[in-house]
Amino acid sequence: MAGDIFLEEKEIMDAKAMGRALTRLAHEVIERNEGVDSVVLVGIKTRGIYLADRLAGRIKGIEKKEVAVGELDITLYRDDLKQRSGDPELLDSLLPTPIEAKTVILVDDVLFTGRTIRAAMDALMDVGRPQRIQLAVLIDRGHRELPIRPDYIGKNVPTSREEQIAVQLSEVDGADRVTIRSLKK
Repeated sequence: MAGDIFLEEKEIMDAKAMGRALTRLAHEVIERNEGVDSVVLVGIKTRGIYLADRLAGRIKGIEKKEVAVGELDITLYRDDLKQRSGDPELLDSLLPTPIEAKTVILVDDVLFTGRTIRAAMDALMDVGRPQRIQLAVLIDRGHRELPIRPDYIGKNVPTSREEQIAVQLSEVDGADRVTIRSLKK
């Protein structure tokens, strides 16, 4: 955020901790869904896509089965857009398989207010009607404004509103780590 001064930055997950969390999430997905035959992972742009790919890789390592992975761009579905014209479109979204009768697991890096997930569910419903939607997040930091609860959580990190969580992934940022930043305006 422009004008913010970071007083303190602390690493709360390194690359190994992130890897362990994703492996645990993979096991939980397999167990809760009794396998992955009807599971589709859909990453929310940007970092959710890379986390979904990593999760699919871990599931393949455990189950020896490929899991379809899609990408979802929710930009036009956000409730903080000033102006919308016409019906929203999935511009940069890619769903490799029909989602009807499937369990779609939305994957994102940080769950905060829940508004991003609400937008993602709206975008999914414009594409098709999955049997059910589940949510996997690397970090749940609280402060929900909508009644949205993740099914799979890598790490719960209670925060104040003055703090920020920053997830860095090697595909985007050149490193794997999660930090918490204390802000002073």
